[in-house]
Amino acid sequence: MAKTTMRWLGILMLGASTLQAVAQNPAAGGEQSGVTQHKAVVNRYCATCHNDRLRTGDLVLTQADMENPAADGAIWEKVVSKLRAKNMPPPGVPRPDDATYDSLATYLETELDRASEANPNPGRTVSAHRMNRAEYTNAIRDLLGLEIDGAALLPSDDSGGFDNLGSLLSISPGLMEKYMSVAGKISRLAVGDTNLSPDVFTYPVSPYLVQGDRMSEDLPFGSRGGTAVRHHFPLDGEYVLKARLQRTDGSGYIIGIAEPQYIDVRMDHARVELLRIGGENLGLSEGSGAADAVPPHFEQSQYERNADDELEVRFTAKAGTRLVQVTFLKENAAHESVFSPISYDTLQEATLRRGNERGGAKPSLSSFSISGPFDTTGPGDTPSREKIFVCSPANEANEREEASCARKIIASLARRAYRRPVTDADVDPLAGLFEAGRETGTFEDGIQMAVQGLLVSTDFLFRIYREPETVKSGAPYQLNDLDLASRLSFFLWSSIPDEELLGLAERDQLNDPGVLEQQVRRMLADPRSRSLVDNFAGQWLILRNVKVKTPNRDVFPEFDDSLREAFEQETELFLQSIFREDRSVLDLIRADYTYLNERLAGHYGIEGVYGNQFRRVAVQDDNRRGLLGQGSILMVTALANRTSPVQRGKWVLENILAEPPPPPPPDIPPLKEKSEGAKGTMRQQMEAHRNSPACMGCHSKMDPIGFALENFDGIGRWRDDEDGNEIDTTGVFPDGFEFTGPNGLRQALLNRPEAIALAVSEKLMMYALGRTLDYYDEPALRKISRKADREEYRWSSIVLGIVESVPFQMRRSGS
Repeated sequence: MAKTTMRWLGILMLGASTLQAVAQNPAAGGEQSGVTQHKAVVNRYCATCHNDRLRTGDLVLTQADMENPAADGAIWEKVVSKLRAKNMPPPGVPRPDDATYDSLATYLETELDRASEANPNPGRTVSAHRMNRAEYTNAIRDLLGLEIDGAALLPSDDSGGFDNLGSLLSISPGLMEKYMSVAGKISRLAVGDTNLSPDVFTYPVSPYLVQGDRMSEDLPFGSRGGTAVRHHFPLDGEYVLKARLQRTDGSGYIIGIAEPQYIDVRMDHARVELLRIGGENLGLSEGSGAADAVPPHFEQSQYERNADDELEVRFTAKAGTRLVQVTFLKENAAHESVFSPISYDTLQEATLRRGNERGGAKPSLSSFSISGPFDTTGPGDTPSREKIFVCSPANEANEREEASCARKIIASLARRAYRRPVTDADVDPLAGLFEAGRETGTFEDGIQMAVQGLLVSTDFLFRIYREPETVKSGAPYQLNDLDLASRLSFFLWSSIPDEELLGLAERDQLNDPGVLEQQVRRMLADPRSRSLVDNFAGQWLILRNVKVKTPNRDVFPEFDDSLREAFEQETELFLQSIFREDRSVLDLIRADYTYLNERLAGHYGIEGVYGNQFRRVAVQDDNRRGLLGQGSILMVTALANRTSPVQRGKWVLENILAEPPPPPPPDIPPLKEKSEGAKGTMRQQMEAHRNSPACMGCHSKMDPIGFALENFDGIGRWRDDEDGNEIDTTGVFPDGFEFTGPNGLRQALLNRPEAIALAVSEKLMMYALGRTLDYYDEPALRKISRKADREEYRWSSIVLGIVESVPFQMRRSGS
């Protein structure tokens, strides 16, 4: 004990003597004296744990160069992160005042930024960066005008936070075979192969989706239930649509056909057929709902089991992707407006209470299928054929004319697919495939084979960085305009460059800062930038988990797929508004509006919202502001049967503050569940669980955040108590800032706007580059955040900052 006291006394005396020497000798108070002061601070508050002997957190500061921080950049960047968050020293240990925190962090940042400016290190992405599944899907759409279901055709990609990281996008022989098979299907659909055999596509509807009202904007007013899909009709011809209805569990009776019902089948909003079902009374059976008969009437029973066999319509359709709508006519249909809310039990009787109640329930769509084509009349006039056939030979008997047109078609497609000008060396192999296809078929058969070959070319599947011959090994170099155009389009659109962007790159005009900014703003305004919601935000905020999260129905019986879809829709519309309206990224936390329909508004306890249509609604309850009050986030950060303060706290630290906690130590016992006899609130159980010193370091940061959100249960409903126990939502950050509840937490986060902006910049930079970030990227991130500060942290300012940054515009050559 005495030795420890003497050590602390010695450190304090060192700090005091250093400050005294500076005060007595102002002439020595230049750069060296400042460094000496900072060394004293590190020795006093940091090196007592982070030294050669203890090596706490595998961080040693005693040998790190403070006079030249860039020499040990990885170490000092880690220190800067801890200082700015005031996470160190840990609670219970002497801590510096705010001015000292800021002075030391500012010194280190200034020196590290200065060194980075003089010797930029843009990092190194993989030389051949494969498109991920989403990018491939979008590239086919933009190259061939063909919408495909990438998830159905290709396996999912590995993810290290984002699934577009080049280091994870390897290609195996099995995956290459898959690409070849998919390329064959896509090329036949795009060209319009008239030899296509009829096929069947089935579109299922979840049995847990409540079909009590108009389901989406794609369905007509006055409709109830059903679904709408975008289906690709490969040829002009006839097709058959067949609908199936939901049945009772076990016995297989169709639900709700005691009375006549009408199913409205439409294509591109025009009615194709109005199908009738129900109301047939051949006798009494246990499924009739009017009365039960034992034994049941055989013919009536068969009818109630098989009546939807007749729900079939044959129709003609033009080739192309079209909106197909299958829904029920709403009885006594009226314009959507204020009406008496339907009780939950009534709305759910066709799903969660479907064991015996048949006659009084409403029928629901289980699935529908589209088969065909039959009796085809030709390939049709589709966007795909328009993009492919930029010419056609006037005389197919003239081989020279055919070959010339074929090369023109191939060169036009290859230029867009390869994202660069093409040469004869690019066109010749594809022309050879055309000739092979033409030998056994028509001109269009040859083109189909060439398109198939193009889609499995490495120049299409990969972004290939070809380093300048003059650049030295390991040296940074500027990307050429073509590589910059590809990097930009895959960043903002998850797809290939369009004609305008590619043309500017071919003319070497994209490197002009004014032109580049104009292109960024144009691309952000384009509907294709929706990919930033689907792919970037969907992974950053783990919103993709909304589709697969399954709350325990015994604990949350009111949860169903209608609520799941509402959660997803609310957050997607909210994020689109942030990006589209170029709002401050701080609005992700503080926005006073959201998007609701009646079901979600009722779940939140918000009155005055009616109908299934989503609309923008002002948030009156401060606790519901921003992402932290949205059911999607609250559900994906909870467990199946209860809340999880740890997961919610970890989510905020990782995604809003970019301060991820370290992984938990091994052999930590799981939290005792209530089914196992656990008592008290979640907070009381957690506080008893985390008493271990090994757990306190991380839990002291995560848990207060999670406790502040405990008023929201596992599916985002507000609650004032937990099993009769009052919920304690108070918390304190390591810097001593105290807060209470969701709104208090929100204010605590907004007190650190630079941290939120830095977190968004970090996640977006990682996504934009397609690689993990390292310590040498921190100066660029600070520059982006500081510039964005001058523009109130607007979304476009952060995007532009990334596009203008050294890591985005440059690359380090290989060894």
